[in-house]
Amino acid sequence: MEMDSFSIRNFGCRVNQAEAFDWAADLQGRGLRLEPECERGGLVIVNTCTLTQRADRDARKFIRRVARLNPGARIVVTGCLAERDPEGLGNIDGVWRVLSNREKGSLAESLCLPAAAPADTETRAYRCRALLKVQDGCDMSCAFCIIPSVRGESRSVCLTDALERFDRLVRLGYQEIVLTGIHLCSYGRDLKPKSSLLELLERLEIHPAEVKIRLSSLDPRLLPRPLLRRLASSPKICPHFHLSLQHGSDGILKAMGRASTASEYGEILAFLKGVSPEAALGADIIVGFPSETDRDFADMEDFLSRSPLTYFHVFSYSPRPGTPASGDRPVDPRTTKERAACLRRISKQKNLLSRESMFGRRLEGVVIRRGPGGGARVLTANYIDVCVPACPASEGEAVAVRIDRVTAKETRGEICP
Repeated sequence: MEMDSFSIRNFGCRVNQAEAFDWAADLQGRGLRLEPECERGGLVIVNTCTLTQRADRDARKFIRRVARLNPGARIVVTGCLAERDPEGLGNIDGVWRVLSNREKGSLAESLCLPAAAPADTETRAYRCRALLKVQDGCDMSCAFCIIPSVRGESRSVCLTDALERFDRLVRLGYQEIVLTGIHLCSYGRDLKPKSSLLELLERLEIHPAEVKIRLSSLDPRLLPRPLLRRLASSPKICPHFHLSLQHGSDGILKAMGRASTASEYGEILAFLKGVSPEAALGADIIVGFPSETDRDFADMEDFLSRSPLTYFHVFSYSPRPGTPASGDRPVDPRTTKERAACLRRISKQKNLLSRESMFGRRLEGVVIRRGPGGGARVLTANYIDVCVPACPASEGEAVAVRIDRVTAKETRGEICP
């Protein structure tokens, strides 16, 4: 197969998605065509995650599937699993190259691809919402997390470059830009002179364009009150805040090395909801961490049930090689599975109640997918995926919707004039 087309498959975090967003623009500028289906791409880039054992397994399974269904493709594997196990991935039949996280920063050059084509080269947007990576790496040392060892120390895009990249995305017509980082709240701490996420947001907000800014995951340990006020009150920042809480028991938080308490989390959530009542509040939660007792789980269940969270992502603890907690005795897998299922039921109930509270409301959003018959899916600023039967707007365009039907499985609405 000729390497005149490329496909990208991402696993894991929003940072991986932002990297793929940049690759897609660069590779099309070099004359390659974006092929959505990896089974047909001449160059297939797999951006891996190694946060959990399941992430490892899913990536390897996908690589083998592409190699089987698309034997002529040149498969390039990169990302955090590639950083941790380059030899193992390189030994999978069909893999052409394995690139480290450092090498993927200049992916096209690492693959010795031809230089950029003329500026009028036809391109296709990789995503209908732009993703802007402004930070990478992490200086924290949570007992369960392998990411600092595969991503390295925290590194921020300088303020001037971040602003220029944002302006370029605005000029390309994007109506929503998602700021991403491995540890976004630490943005600017490594810069000289130092900056901060608050300063970056203040500078972005004065841009004259009517564009929404959405933030990826936030660390509640680095959310000072001035930043919280800005997040919750700014008309340009989407009222959707996803926090890496991890647990609701003080004992487990301490064992995780989180240096925070459930009550401190509760205060942050209450503040955000108080200032921005319609905000979506999400969280990452780990269940089954070593030493998690029935009491610890009960504390977490109670905390999550009483919190104003509108959803949470539940992960069963997965020991990662080389992390402080990896040698500790894990919770019984059956118990962990039961606890995870319990929390997921609570999350579904809270999410349904949250969506029902938006019934009849007019909400701003962006068209994220066109469907057959003129229908579409709209993602609202407060993170509700709304199906609309008729939509005149194209993918990526800003619209307003009014929610008129909410069920456990979906939210439906109409485009507002």
